[in-house]
Amino acid sequence: MQKKIVFISDHGDPLAPLGGEQAGGQNNYVKQLALSLDKRGHMVDVITHWADANTSRIEKFGSRCRVIRVSAGVKGYVPKSELYDMLFDFYDEMRNLINLSTYDVLHTHYWLSGLLGAKVAEDYGTPWIHTSHSLGVAKEQATGITESKRIAAEKLILQVADTVVATTASERKLINSFVENPSPIKVIPIGVDHRFKPFNPKEKVQPYFAFAGRLEATKGIHTLLNAFRLLLERHELPPSAKLVIAGGDPDKIDMERKLPTCPKLKKAIAGLEQHIDFLGARSQRQLAELFNEALAVVVPSTYESFGMVAAEAQACGSPVIASKVGGLQDVVRNNETGVHVEKENKEHLAFAMKLIAANREFARSLGRRAAAHAQREFNWYTVAKKMDGLYEVVLFEKQKVLASD
Repeated sequence: MQKKIVFISDHGDPLAPLGGEQAGGQNNYVKQLALSLDKRGHMVDVITHWADANTSRIEKFGSRCRVIRVSAGVKGYVPKSELYDMLFDFYDEMRNLINLSTYDVLHTHYWLSGLLGAKVAEDYGTPWIHTSHSLGVAKEQATGITESKRIAAEKLILQVADTVVATTASERKLINSFVENPSPIKVIPIGVDHRFKPFNPKEKVQPYFAFAGRLEATKGIHTLLNAFRLLLERHELPPSAKLVIAGGDPDKIDMERKLPTCPKLKKAIAGLEQHIDFLGARSQRQLAELFNEALAVVVPSTYESFGMVAAEAQACGSPVIASKVGGLQDVVRNNETGVHVEKENKEHLAFAMKLIAANREFARSLGRRAAAHAQREFNWYTVAKKMDGLYEVVLFEKQKVLASD
C-alpha cells in the first residue's frame, strides 16, 4: 500500500550541502532513505529546522518527497546543542503548519527529533519508528564526556517508540545494555550512494593509505598520523609512501600546498609534509575515486555508531583498517573485508598498515570480498525494502491495538 510518511530530522536538512557544520551522515541517510521509499511509491515529508534563510520553506525533491522547514523562532543556523531549548516552539509551528493527523507513519532521526516524535505519537497516535544515528552513552564511553540531558531523553525515547531501528548489531547490544525494557529493536543497516562502486580494475601504481572525515580527535586522526610516522621512521614503507586525507574545514587547510594550517596538525606532521596530502572536503564522486585507488582506507575512530566511510570504501572494493569499536565491528569483517585494530593504539594500527602494504594479494582479496559484502548489505534498494516492511508491521500492530480498544 502507498503510505504517507513523515520524517522529523530536527538538525539534519536532507538538502543541505554535505560537509557543513550540521550536514553529514544523518542528512545523507534521511535523503537517500526518502528517495528510496519514493521509488517504492510512497510520499515522504521531511520536517527540519530552517537553518539556511536563503532556502524556501517547502522544497520538493524526488517524485513525491518534500522538505518542510520550521524556524521555531530562529530562521538561520543554530548549533544543535541549542536546539533543545527551541523544541516547544518547533512543535507548535510544525503542528500549525501541517496536518500531522494525515500521516500513516512517523520516523524520527536523532534524540532531539525523538522528543518531538514522542509528542506527535501521543497527540495523534501515529505509528512511530525511531533511529538514533548516535548515542550519548557511546560518546560517554569513548570520550568521558557525559551529556545527562541527552542520555535521559534517549532512554525515554528508546522505551516509548513503537520500534527502534539500530544500524548495527553492536548498537542494538548497546541499547539493551543501558535501557531497561527498551522498545522492540530491528537492525537495518545504512545504504551507500550508488557512486561508491569499483571502477575499472588496474594496478595501483603509487598506492597510498586514505582517510576521510572530520579532522578531530574522535575520528582518530592523530593516532593515524602517529602510526604513519612510525612506519616511515622504521623504514617499513617505501620512501614514496603517501597518506591522503580528505575532509576538514576549508579555512584550516592550505589547498595549494595540501597542508593543514592549524598548529596542532602542523606539529603532528612535522617532517612528514612530503608524504601527506590534505585534500579538504571532497564530493561523493571524488571520494569514490580516492577509495578506489587506495591501498586501504583507514577509519581509526574512537567510536562510531555505524561508520559510513567504512561502508563506502568497501563498496569501492577497498579493504578497510578500522578501530574495533561500535558499529565498525559489524560494518567491517575482520580478516575478511578489512582488519580490526585497537582504538588509539598507534603500534597496532601501524602493524595493520604494514601488513596490507607488504602483502598485495592479501589486500586484493580483502578488497574483492569488501565490494561483494557492501553490495549485498549496504545498498539502498535493500535498506528501503526492509524499512518498508518494518513500517507495515508497525502499522498492522497499531491498527490491531486500536481495533481491540
